[in-house]
Amino acid sequence: MPFLSHASSRLILAALLPLLAAPVPASAAATRRQKPRVAAPAPIRTDNAIIALPLTPVVPAGQRRCATTAPTGLGSTILRPGTGAKPGAGDVVLVNYIGYLASTGAVFDQGMRSPLPVNGVIPGFSQGLQTMARSGVTRFCIPAALGYGAQASGPIPANADLVFQVELLDFKTAAEVESMNRTPAAEPAAQGKASPQP
Repeated sequence: MPFLSHASSRLILAALLPLLAAPVPASAAATRRQKPRVAAPAPIRTDNAIIALPLTPVVPAGQRRCATTAPTGLGSTILRPGTGAKPGAGDVVLVNYIGYLASTGAVFDQGMRSPLPVNGVIPGFSQGLQTMARSGVTRFCIPAALGYGAQASGPIPANADLVFQVELLDFKTAAEVESMNRTPAAEPAAQGKASPQP
């Protein structure tokens, strides 16, 4: 209050303080918004149970189904559309994925930033990869005929339908991968010639 004298401002404050401290009438209190009360979190109890190994998570039934089915039998649900070009059969993809059994939801495999040759995986996975674009996430429902068929494979029983959630991070052509593999090998050889050996 720069336009009032010090004594005047004290007088005004002395008159206002009782008004500010006075209870609010019921009609005004009803219009004032109240903050919801947040319950205190329950204390966490220590659980000394031993976790069974190997750790085998189970995916819920709703995440074991696909929205569409292609004529080949491959099911899919786009969880996040990607953008740009799609990999071909001869390309190498970089993916995050989780694989689980359609019948029980038991996870049998998962990988982060895994490089995979598109034509070097089971047929259903290969078909699915070729429908994705970079940064996309898709769920694939792979019938046994496009998976391992009548052959059991590790934790995957014979004639098992599979589900994969796949995120396509990137892909390269076989020529690009070959070029990338040659470049680092050539650099150390060139450096070795430049530095004398003891």
